[in-house]
Amino acid sequence: QVQLVESGGGLVQAGGSLRLSCAVSGRTFSNYWLGWFRQAPGKEREFVAAFRWGGGSTYYADSMKGRFTISRDNAKSTVSLQMNSLKPEDTAVYYCAADANYRGGYQQASDYDYWGQGTQVTVSS
Repeated sequence: QVQLVESGGGLVQAGGSLRLSCAVSGRTFSNYWLGWFRQAPGKEREFVAAFRWGGGSTYYADSMKGRFTISRDNAKSTVSLQMNSLKPEDTAVYYCAADANYRGGYQQASDYDYWGQGTQVTVSS
């Protein structure tokens, strides 16, 4: 079992920045994948960024490249999402997710087995 708890959401003006954190606990292995998704009202859950827990490249949705950065802190067992140049269309609930059974994909919500409760990000214009 893996437990995920997000924090760091809030209200920010367009052009501003926020840093989300996801505390990871429970059993994790190097082949696990950790990702961030978001879901706006009336829309499907959308891939934001992901990486393999054991190391390697990071992956981003095209609309987030250059603005968002996913990273991990091994000592604190946290995964962070630094979000810069925020836009009103970034408003959503942001979720941390873990894939314990990697099957080759990382961009679909169905690829992930564990989810946090989500944290609200609101970007005002």
